[in-house]
Amino acid sequence: MSTSATTITTAAQARAVPEQDAVRLELAGSWRITTDTPEWAAFDTASLAALVSLTPALRPDVSQLRHWDTSLILFLREAGNWCAQNEIAFDESALPANIRRLLAGMRAARVRPIDTQRRPNILASAGLATASAWQQGKQFTQFVGECVISALYLLRRPRRFRWRDCLHEMQRCGAMALPIVGLISFLVGVILAYIGAVVLRQYGGDIFIADLVGLIMVREMGAMMTGIVIAGRTGGAFAAQIANMKAGEEIDALVTLGIRPVDFLVIPRLVALAIMMPLLSLYSNALGNIGGMTVGALLLKIPVSAYWIEMQSILDLSDITTGLIKAATYGVIVGLAGCLRGLQAQRDSAGVGNAATSAVVSAMLYIIVACAVYAVVFNILGW
Repeated sequence: MSTSATTITTAAQARAVPEQDAVRLELAGSWRITTDTPEWAAFDTASLAALVSLTPALRPDVSQLRHWDTSLILFLREAGNWCAQNEIAFDESALPANIRRLLAGMRAARVRPIDTQRRPNILASAGLATASAWQQGKQFTQFVGECVISALYLLRRPRRFRWRDCLHEMQRCGAMALPIVGLISFLVGVILAYIGAVVLRQYGGDIFIADLVGLIMVREMGAMMTGIVIAGRTGGAFAAQIANMKAGEEIDALVTLGIRPVDFLVIPRLVALAIMMPLLSLYSNALGNIGGMTVGALLLKIPVSAYWIEMQSILDLSDITTGLIKAATYGVIVGLAGCLRGLQAQRDSAGVGNAATSAVVSAMLYIIVACAVYAVVFNILGW
């Protein structure tokens, strides 16, 4: 009979030696968990099963061990589990008492399986979300600072400003956005007038529809709806364009040539949006009030002249100025969000789509936050 059925040759050794009353599992060498030790999964269990079939018992022998730690206990536990599954006696009589005690304790310990579907801890999730928001806030603030420095630099050297690019972007984000902005603004005015009519007709205050639609459109909805439309239409386009340039290493080429990407790509887009957004807001205000006037004339039978006079009586220059200030701010926010996400994009096709999506979401979020801040500030100022 062969004196060895299987052997794993490492610094720590394990081999099966058949004897008359059992198969001796000889463990020798230095068993350290930090070194390469035998694993039961790599053991030739098929040959071992053939040997054990002649003498149905497996007896570990550690007399030739020099050093050992938990790696040995883990190996013996796996050997014992294999014997239990194959109905083979696992004779531990030759093991020292301390090894038998550790092995028994490991068997008695209840190891819970890892739940891969468990929900993350709510505190950990809140902490990660807070850290992510803080990091994004720092990046946005840093980017705003870079844009301010670049704007001051270009003010001192106006010849370096790319007027042709700025005019091109003004056409794209301004004139080409008139149809969608006009349609949405007109429908918003219609919706506001219908909602107001439900309440005001009960009290005979039909004429005050002009006050409701006029104030809401001029002070809030005109600028906000324009900002949201431009965020989805232009902010996402800015992010996709710049992300595509980054993926094509065009931005790296600009840096190699000594051209700052903020000067070349960001500032012309910011200036274009800052100029066109107030104009688009005025256009939105006009279409929204026309929508309210249409509902007043068709549903409430309010003459157009009476609607116009009532609207003029409630609006003043401060209301228009408030809307224009908000519109300019929203334009800068859309430009900053779009350009920042484009510069932060990954260098692949998926990064382009992610940058566009992130730009739109970020711009809408910042617009809502800015609207809330302006509401508090203008209330304090009495505007």
